[in-house]
Amino acid sequence: MLQTLSFVVLSLAAFGVFALSVQAIATQLHLRRAPRVARAVRGVSILKPLCGLDDELEKTLEHFATLPWPAYELLLGVKDTEDAAFPLAHALARRFPARVRVIVQRGAPAMNPKVNQLITLAKAARFELLMVSDSNAIIDSSALDEVVAHFEDPTVGCVANPVSGRGHQTLGALLDNLHLASFLGPGQIAAKALGKDFVIGKSMTLRRDVLEVMGGFARFGDCAAEDFALGVAVTRLGLRNVIARHPVWNVAVHRSVRSFFDRYRRWAVLQRTGVSLTTYLAQGLLNPWPIAVLGWALAPTASAALACALVLAGRIVLDVFSARAMGLNPLSAQLVPAVVVKDLLLVMAWFEGLFRRTIWWRGNRLEVAEGGLLLRPAIDNDALEGAR
Repeated sequence: MLQTLSFVVLSLAAFGVFALSVQAIATQLHLRRAPRVARAVRGVSILKPLCGLDDELEKTLEHFATLPWPAYELLLGVKDTEDAAFPLAHALARRFPARVRVIVQRGAPAMNPKVNQLITLAKAARFELLMVSDSNAIIDSSALDEVVAHFEDPTVGCVANPVSGRGHQTLGALLDNLHLASFLGPGQIAAKALGKDFVIGKSMTLRRDVLEVMGGFARFGDCAAEDFALGVAVTRLGLRNVIARHPVWNVAVHRSVRSFFDRYRRWAVLQRTGVSLTTYLAQGLLNPWPIAVLGWALAPTASAALACALVLAGRIVLDVFSARAMGLNPLSAQLVPAVVVKDLLLVMAWFEGLFRRTIWWRGNRLEVAEGGLLLRPAIDNDALEGAR
């Protein structure tokens, strides 16, 4: 019976490798396409919510302030003037007064702290196309040209850039950038190729009129994954979500392994509450070599050990292939062992996501309900007892 169960588990791991192969091929085909070029200039408001000092934040913001597109503005949002990013943002606005403004959040009507900033930023924006750009995100200098070109099709409601990573100098930063470049970015592309929308808000652009019909950002204020929910809402309006050719790069330089693990513990909760249990379990197959190890442990035979080794080798090859295609920079000798460490931490986070329902996000401890809804700030019972 154990040998039969081992065979089933190893077969599931092999299927995971096959699915990752399809994802890698879809990514390669997508990235070979020439990006579109806009036929006319349209204004773009880049909404960049800030929260503290991200790695290389000054360099990242200066890059956005000097893009070659002729009609755009950069709105830097802060929760309040006490935010550590405020002096840097204010200095940049003084250097580029015609292009950069600092917007201080007004009110906090939503549970989602990022959405609270986006509500204020959208009200201050001047242009019809609204690009939501994470504070540690950087785009190619010609990315706005491609984004505008896609919106020349009136059936397009949202354009998202596939995520990748760059700049790592520590193991934690490498793990973060590697996972984005080898899995999440390719996952966006492959999902779209299979007819499924998977919108990630590290860089996504919306038409203002479409956003207003959906109820504005405030409509998604209680969604833990507002980016995914926005993509779903665009589809429900009969419009299309597009995955751009140009990636958006997550700039992670000096992160710790602990910060990587904590981030994906949070993501696991968001994924589990946002999808059905069946879908969440199926997502676990995309981390195949820990599953293969389980298959070997059930029946530790030579053939099972060989199958386990092949699954691990396949995972490493596909990760490196996809990361290279997505422009992960710099590629290093640490890449192969990093795949192993990354997957071990991710399987731990995935398992925790089956049971955990609270997250820490931008200094807030929040409870997440089924459907990815934020109910209320979660109560820390230990802290409550201490206060008593």
